Parts: sequence; structure tokens; C-alpha cells
Amino acid sequence: MKLIHAAASHLGRRANQEDSYCARDDLGLFAVADGMGGYEGGEVASDLTISTMCEFYDSTLSDGERTWPVGVDPRRSMAENRLAAAVRLANSKVAARRQGRLANMGSTVAALDLHNGAATVGHVGDSRVYRLRDGALVQLTRDHSLLEALTASGAEVDPANFGYRNIIVRALGFDNALPDVSVDAVRPGDVYLLCTDGLTDPLTDDDIGFLLYTRPPAAAARDLVGLAYELGGRDNITVVVIKVLAA
Repeated sequence: MKLIHAAASHLGRRANQEDSYCARDDLGLFAVADGMGGYEGGEVASDLTISTMCEFYDSTLSDGERTWPVGVDPRRSMAENRLAAAVRLANSKVAARRQGRLANMGSTVAALDLHNGAATVGHVGDSRVYRLRDGALVQLTRDHSLLEALTASGAEVDPANFGYRNIIVRALGFDNALPDVSVDAVRPGDVYLLCTDGLTDPLTDDDIGFLLYTRPPAAAARDLVGLAYELGGRDNITVVVIKVLAA
């Protein structure tokens, strides 16, 4: 596939950067991660997540069907298995480091594998993947959050006034951190956005869709982060924007 992409990241109003990202069109891998855990734990967890996934994709570049040491799910495509394996390996690496000062660390991840006309999406936590097509923005991931879980159960919850909206129920480094993985058919002109919750807390989907629709990737990435900060964004803000020129 022929792509153009850009990324941007901002501290927000935090003193340290706990987000990490990769944008590797040579590997067909794009990902963002949002770490947590106090001390340097968040920084370590998100960096370890991204570096592990990139290393796995790099080591399997010539053999896209290798998922060892993670087994293959025959119900899924090899691209889905490969992305799931990368996330599960990252989970194992983060879990293994959860000792001492890092005992409470964990990370979200949202990842996109772009190969052979397909976009394979994987995520854990509340970092998101969106797709803009013909001016319509669609969220391709569902947050692993307390708010989303309550909403899905049928509970009456007002998202704007829910005091625990940033509580997640699945994160890398913990036993329940299996990724949700899905496949999206790619069309020329599609724009994909990966982002941490530092973007989606202050911005609406309308804000996001407008900037993706009216700007090329580099300007969109810059302005998304800038607007989130201007609107009071307190958390780290990280985005990766990818436009598909030819599938």
C-alpha cells in the first residue's frame, strides 16, 4: 500500500511523558501506548510496549506467518494472529517488569497493521483507532473502560458527569490483557487515526473528524494535538495519522 503518515505528541500539562508511539510504514505497523503506574512506571511500560511490538514485527518481516512463541488462532487471519502476538508479547514483557518501584505499572495500546489492502486493528485499554472515509468518522475500537462496560450493561450513565471515565478495566501487564483484534477493508483515500485519551478527553468526534477531513496528515496531527492542549488537555496527547493513497 502507498501511504503518507505523520505523528505528534505533547506533554499536555503533565511534567513527564508517559505516551509512546511508532509509525513504521516499512513494517506496516503503527501504534500508540499510554503508560500508567507512578514513578517512572508509565514511561517504562509504554516504551516497552512499543519497542517490543516493533522488534517482533521487524524480526518477522520476512515471515509474516510466524507468531512464535504465541500460538495461532485458526479462526483468524495471519495478520490478525501476528498483531495479536505482538500485543501479547508486549503484555508479557510489561508483566515481567512489574516489580519494586514498577509494581503498579501498565499500559494501553492501540495498533494498526496495514498490509495487502487490509487494516488489522488491535487494542487494549482506552487508546483508540478511528477511520475517516468520505467525510464520515468511525471509531474502530471500543474502550476497555468502566464507563464503556457500564454503558454496555444497560446502566444509565451520563458520560459528561461520570467521575470515573478514565478508569480502564484492561491493560497490558495484567492477566486479562488479551487484545481485541478486527479487520477493516481499506479504500484509497481512507484516513486512520491512532490516539491516546489525552486527545479524546478534550475533543469531540466532530472536532477530530473536521481536522482529519480538512488537513493533510502532518497538519492534522499538529492541529489535533494543539487543539486538545488549547482546550485544557491535562494528560499527554499523542496521535498518529495515516492516509491511504493506494490500497
